[in-house]
Amino acid sequence: MLSVRGLRKSYVTESGQSVRAVADVSFEVPRGKMFALLGPSGCGKTTTLRSIAGLEKPDAGEISVDGKIVFSAERRIHVPPEKRDFGMVFQSYAIWPHMTVYQNAAFPLRVGRRRLPARQMAEAVARALHIVQLDGLEDRKATQLSGGQQQRLALARALVKQPPLLLLDEPLSNLDAKLRERMRFELKRLQRELDLTTIYVTHDQMEALALAHQIAVMSGGEIVQIGSPREIYERPKSRFVADFVGTTNFIPAEVLAAGAAGDSITVRLPFGVLAVQARDALGIGESVVVSIRPEHISISDASPALPNSWEGKVANQVFLGERQDVQVAIGEVMLQVQAEAGFDAAPGRRVFLALDGAKCIACAE
Repeated sequence: MLSVRGLRKSYVTESGQSVRAVADVSFEVPRGKMFALLGPSGCGKTTTLRSIAGLEKPDAGEISVDGKIVFSAERRIHVPPEKRDFGMVFQSYAIWPHMTVYQNAAFPLRVGRRRLPARQMAEAVARALHIVQLDGLEDRKATQLSGGQQQRLALARALVKQPPLLLLDEPLSNLDAKLRERMRFELKRLQRELDLTTIYVTHDQMEALALAHQIAVMSGGEIVQIGSPREIYERPKSRFVADFVGTTNFIPAEVLAAGAAGDSITVRLPFGVLAVQARDALGIGESVVVSIRPEHISISDASPALPNSWEGKVANQVFLGERQDVQVAIGEVMLQVQAEAGFDAAPGRRVFLALDGAKCIACAE
């Protein structure tokens, strides 16, 4: 298990100003699970990963793996990265271009503290290359590999020593969209089959949702929410999380009936009254914002026999193959919804929207 407690790290700029990169970050990752650090650029996720790897020395906090402390500011412990024996894959892969596939995969075994005999090394490399499906390419130059193969080679090199912890820093960001999607399945297969404890850094919400058992959403050097992919997506704890993870509509509203956090409350939207779920404890008359995902709004060309339905006009439409993203104006409010590929969503057309109040979340502004 990985345990991170009270991690803090600041940098001093050339002008002498102190900039906080990570502030009191704490989390635990059970053995054999994948944990994603998700957030925009500059949120502190890579600094956190580099601190775990030993490439950064935090100002405060403690990091341990399987009960062994690798960093403690209080105890003045800082195990150097080469002695932590963690596997790491960078965004750039860092493949040695002058080496063959075999030589790249074997590199950690040649430079490590405990060098293996040639036979054991060959067995370890063969096992790692087989895991990532690069069998038979041992003698090929690394520069002759495709982008996806280079990414798998970087994984093989990280796995060859059977590390207790695998650290992945935006490993798919340099791949094209189709290959990136295919490699998500490969990463999930490897993590599951090898029972790897993995930290995955990404700014891509879809990668985090698809791969991780748990996600920590970061902003401004802090973790703002930790939860399962479903929890993060369906029950965001803040407007930032709702907006960053997935697409959502934010609608201003006024509370008509008070309620505690988690209760169903009644709010007045600009176009009508709706029962929604309260994320916070809210009082009558309080101004709130209601979040609802596009897929939780149904669209039709005739008035549906459903409660909470309103007439609107199509403002814009984007065809995405298997579906359409449609912007619909209800008075002054613009809502984004999802429609089937065959639905007639021509701009200017009259349509009807029905909102699922059970999926709408109201929170204080």
